[in-house]
Amino acid sequence: MAYTGEIIGDHPSVVEMRRLISRIAESPAQTVLIYGETGTGKGLVARKLHEESDRASGEFIDVNCAAIPASLMESELFGFEKGAFTGALTKKQGLVEAANEGSIFLDEIRELDPVLQAKLLSLLDTQEYRRVGAVRSQKVDVRFIAATNRILSGEVREGRFRDDLYYRLQVVAVNVPSLRDRGEDVLVLAEYFMRKLNARYGRSISIIEPSVREVLLAYPWPGNVRELENLLERIFILEEGSEILMRHIPPRITRVACDDAPVLCGPREDAEMVMGSFSDDQNLNFHVRTSNFQRYMIEHALAEKVGITATAEMLGISRHALHHQIKKLGL
Repeated sequence: MAYTGEIIGDHPSVVEMRRLISRIAESPAQTVLIYGETGTGKGLVARKLHEESDRASGEFIDVNCAAIPASLMESELFGFEKGAFTGALTKKQGLVEAANEGSIFLDEIRELDPVLQAKLLSLLDTQEYRRVGAVRSQKVDVRFIAATNRILSGEVREGRFRDDLYYRLQVVAVNVPSLRDRGEDVLVLAEYFMRKLNARYGRSISIIEPSVREVLLAYPWPGNVRELENLLERIFILEEGSEILMRHIPPRITRVACDDAPVLCGPREDAEMVMGSFSDDQNLNFHVRTSNFQRYMIEHALAEKVGITATAEMLGISRHALHHQIKKLGL
């Protein structure tokens, strides 16, 4: 499920980004460059730039430059005339023409072939392009929004991106902050996604256990907003109940968030539930406590559903030892 809709968050960096989007959208700027790590929502920012502009009645064309082979990209962008090449049986409109009086979003712009970089630069300078196989150029009125998860100045220094195109795109730039730099926006977004997922799956999950909230805040989210959304959707699909609990969070997340000690993520009562309370004489037995802890760790790892070998590696034991513990604990 793609992250679409409003730009959610109260962190100052997000508030400032929304203000900047509105300013740019209202301007006549023909080019906008969006920076941001994978999964931060660059596509959402591009769409908001279009929707808040006077071009909103025109088309918003989304092009992933990394997904279209270089050999096809020119004809995809500019279209072609009948007979321009083998198989060109009819004339075809390109995506640039389809976006006329609207916006075109070139995601992962650094993946664009150098030859096409030159043709794109010419288009940006003249607002004219030529279909493949055409004799005459034609005018177009399009806002070009480009995005990248790399600093393009570094790509220029390495010779992988044209410097003149870089400077042409860099007139106005928007930086999308990573999720780990947005503080408690993690929880704001989690609640937003939960409302969407409740509607989509007909569920009524409305509570996040306090210890889970701490994990969500501590985890660095390398996959950013997309990773958070995917985690929550996995929980909605696989788990039952009306509350998100620690056992629903994959070990790969709790290990990172809690420095390889998932049981410490939650408040004291969560640890006591696993290990037994010191105030309860019946639970003081060392073997009972150890067994409870082993069961917790193994159940938590098995919930990841990655197979016996990967689970054993996760726990730092052999496959044989894991099989033995599963049998011993009756799992």
